[in-house]
Amino acid sequence: MDGTLIDSERLWDVSLRATARELGGELSARAIASLVGVDIDTSIVVLLGDLGLPATPDRIAWTYERLVELTEELFLAGDVEWRPGARAALQTVRDAGIPTALVTNSLRRITELALEGIGREFFDVTVCGDEVEAGKPAPDPYLRAAELLDVRAAACVAVEDSPNGALAAERAGAAVLVVPCDVPVPAGPRRTFRNDLVGLTARELGAVWRTASERVA
Repeated sequence: MDGTLIDSERLWDVSLRATARELGGELSARAIASLVGVDIDTSIVVLLGDLGLPATPDRIAWTYERLVELTEELFLAGDVEWRPGARAALQTVRDAGIPTALVTNSLRRITELALEGIGREFFDVTVCGDEVEAGKPAPDPYLRAAELLDVRAAACVAVEDSPNGALAAERAGAAVLVVPCDVPVPAGPRRTFRNDLVGLTARELGAVWRTASERVA
């Protein structure tokens, strides 16, 4: 979702930086880059570590709630834009009758706000970061999505924008169409790259899956 369908990674950036300032510090550029596509629990650990603050239970709980509150405010303000070609790509996949899952590290309460703008009708199932034991880059979110769709993860194509997201999908066994957004994504045998989602076709998604299958066979 974030950085792949909608340009919401920048909203998370705003929330992270604002929370850091309320905690009395400034997040480093290195920390910000490392947090692209990361789940909230990991984000809090990195944020507090970057600020040199002890990760006490009270501070973790406060940081969690503040990050969520600020991000919800930004989503409610409607300041979110589609990534190039993303909406049309979703419609293309839907028209082709391909089962589709939204797999995100965002919390369910934030994802529900985002779905109001994205459109719930595009997805058969949704899996959020707080609904699995471990978020991306662990494979859990993708494995859960495949389970809900009643398919093998190895039969899926994941569309991802970040190193952590691509790694999660790859670890689950899926082919990965990588459309980088904020940070570069390394190459890999299961990965095919595209600059954006403009003009994406169902036939091309099939080719992404076949290419990955041939490379790892």
